[in-house]
Amino acid sequence: MTHAPPGSATRLTRPEASPAASIARSVRDADHAVTSLRDFHAWLAEYRDADQSDVRRIPFTELKGWRFAEAGGNLVHDSGRFFSVHGLRVRTSGPVPCWDQPVINQPEVGVLGILVKEFDGIPHCLMQAKMEPGNINGIQLSPTVQATRSNYTGVHGGRRVPYLDYFRNAARQQVIADVLQSEQGTWFYRKRNRNIVVRTTDEVELLEGFRWLSIGQLHALLAVDDLVNMDARTVMSCLPFTGPPSADTRATADDRRSPYPPQGEPVRSALARSMNPGHGALHATSRVRTWFTDARVEHEGRADLVGLDAIRGWHRSAERISHETGLFFDVMAVDVRTGSREVGGWTQPMIAARGQGVVAFLVQRIGGVLHVLTQVTSEPGFMDAVELAPTVQCTPENYSVLPAEAMPPFLDEVLHAPADAVRFDTVLSEEGGRFFHTRSRHLIVEIPPERDLGEPPGFRWLTAHQLAGFVQHSNYVNIQARSLLACLHSLLRQTRGDRP
Repeated sequence: MTHAPPGSATRLTRPEASPAASIARSVRDADHAVTSLRDFHAWLAEYRDADQSDVRRIPFTELKGWRFAEAGGNLVHDSGRFFSVHGLRVRTSGPVPCWDQPVINQPEVGVLGILVKEFDGIPHCLMQAKMEPGNINGIQLSPTVQATRSNYTGVHGGRRVPYLDYFRNAARQQVIADVLQSEQGTWFYRKRNRNIVVRTTDEVELLEGFRWLSIGQLHALLAVDDLVNMDARTVMSCLPFTGPPSADTRATADDRRSPYPPQGEPVRSALARSMNPGHGALHATSRVRTWFTDARVEHEGRADLVGLDAIRGWHRSAERISHETGLFFDVMAVDVRTGSREVGGWTQPMIAARGQGVVAFLVQRIGGVLHVLTQVTSEPGFMDAVELAPTVQCTPENYSVLPAEAMPPFLDEVLHAPADAVRFDTVLSEEGGRFFHTRSRHLIVEIPPERDLGEPPGFRWLTAHQLAGFVQHSNYVNIQARSLLACLHSLLRQTRGDRP
């Protein structure tokens, strides 16, 4: 490798300006946008009414292009691509020391990308109204691009994925965020997607089914049940909500000091301080990183792929693979007919959870700075043993057949919180391409400053800035915590959100 000699005309790349100040303006003023939320809801309602998609559950024998392999019984696609359903054998040192289960094996890395463009100095995101077979309401708001490698390389033989070139050739644009992130470790085996946000100054053709929404509007829409899909939420969590002091001449003095001036109602003020590293934290970030790395090193357990025929406690009928207790989840199949996707119809297996999940952050003002109680948790499909997770992440019904010591700490604190302590409460869907009508209640509950919950083993109080910093690294923060982080950012707005 050669380097230019000192004093040569080589031009060095300078750091790009942080978009945090413009993001802050958008969050504080969601009305400053190219379209109103009222008009967006009207457009979405019209788009849903026009959708002629049909999804029906089918027996496994009606799957086309899929089969149970003779050796091992795994559910595989004839092309050898897309994904497959395997068995997983888990050994751990936790309260449930061993179990078997089905798991989705999809080793390819997909693209989840949001294209950003500024209008009148306010960043807007190009979002897609996308039909997914598992969506309980058909169409939800998804990123600009949401595609597996099999899809965007054309294995299905369908139309090209719109706007994909902005992300496959991202070096030509300003990249705001770009990180490999894990998927649901309970149902995926070592699955990761590229979460990428790209800012462009190009003139962008607005295709059917797409709309520009400001970042503030997107966070307002998180308050609507089953609207902003999981893939959009995980990419939103990667947005840089804080950064170095702004040199933007359009920014106010408050913008230059902090993107979110600590004023207004107490929780918003405390959250604004939590977004600013200058206000401090209960634990130094270096100590948190050491605590987290220790948890990875000390984790004992393993998860091995096995044949689907070999898993114990699960039974296959004509229409589903289910657990003998009737709990946890099913593997089932659907037939899809649609005119709004790259192909007009297909069949596929899916996972359908039994029961609605609960994912929750407990938050508390510590020294005037909002802190989030996070935990390190292991899921059998994680690539790196453990990741940071919400305070509570579970499906409560499942614990009727599990040991008492497996019950999540703080579950009662979340489910029985007084109404005036609940800062966010919305039911949001899991990813609709693989999970059928699977949803989780997202909660953010504030604990009064005078209460001392302590830090049980495996838990730490982190600021929003620290948690957002860990999101910039692969396999640090799980998808449920990233989804909740996007919801937490929405509390920076003046209002709780606009509903249709």
